[in-house]
Amino acid sequence: MKHIGILGSGTWGTALANLLISVGHEVTLWSKFESEIKEIKETGKHRNLPGVDINKNIIFTSNIEEAVINKDVVVIATPSIFVRQTADLIKNYLKDDQIIVTVAKGVEKSTLMTTSEIIHDVLKEKDNPVVALSGPTHAEEVAIGLPTLIVSACEKIEYAEQIQDIFYSNDCLRVYTNQDILGVEICGALKNIIALAAGMSDGLGYGDNAKAALITRGLREITKIGLAMGADINTFSGLTGIGDIVVTATSVHSRNHKAGYLLGKGYSLEETLKEVGMVVEGLNSLEAAIELEKKYNLSLPIIDTVDRIIKGKESVKDAVSKLFARKKINENAYL
Repeated sequence: MKHIGILGSGTWGTALANLLISVGHEVTLWSKFESEIKEIKETGKHRNLPGVDINKNIIFTSNIEEAVINKDVVVIATPSIFVRQTADLIKNYLKDDQIIVTVAKGVEKSTLMTTSEIIHDVLKEKDNPVVALSGPTHAEEVAIGLPTLIVSACEKIEYAEQIQDIFYSNDCLRVYTNQDILGVEICGALKNIIALAAGMSDGLGYGDNAKAALITRGLREITKIGLAMGADINTFSGLTGIGDIVVTATSVHSRNHKAGYLLGKGYSLEETLKEVGMVVEGLNSLEAAIELEKKYNLSLPIIDTVDRIIKGKESVKDAVSKLFARKKINENAYL
């Protein structure tokens, strides 16, 4: 049995808490919002995980020390924009032998760091290993025990393997390892932008052909960025690459797809965010993707198109028309 602290009681953090306690670990779930923790504890439910019974043996707390001190593993499950803040909150309570796991997916727009890089940056002289856990994993399915595959990534393979062992569940979660943590995190962050585009296509009433094209060419754009940064090309054809982009760009559980769908239907950005009601990570990663495009002198027409739509520079329909009107090129060009 391992002692695990999970920081963030959103859908993914709560789903992981349910999973980990079911395989015999002691789990403490933290939120900075005391009212949120109180509601889950008292009702045994999470408002964004309908039909899911939350295990009452989970230790619920709004005291972050309780979720960090004496834990074997500390999981950061906050939205990506709060990873730096969360890492700063815990740095004085950490011991060097504790493994930190990040399940947040994003790139920080001011530094262009992935979430594991942000954590290392905040901890600086501390020597805690950081593992990224990522893949095609909707919290709604993990929470009810549906079969799921995920990747534990760390440059030092022994830490990826330790997390593989801890999170592995023969009933529902199969965990693979990967040493290309950069590629894994770039895929996890940027696929949300392509999911926005796929949702817009559905919102316009386009069919499966258009969505398949957006997913495929969108993955090509993510691969361009990843290779420019030094990632392993094999990662992009794996679970955290093609796997994650497919599930996020096609599923009813995907808040990024839903946001894109609403925009395609003519909703304003403000109306869309209100309707979705949860963090839309694709919007948080968009500015960073544009900066990476500039930094590495790349051509990313789908990401550029989503950016123009979000900034109100083009309507969804006009932007799609412009994508189709681009000059003719070879499919394998520029990679």
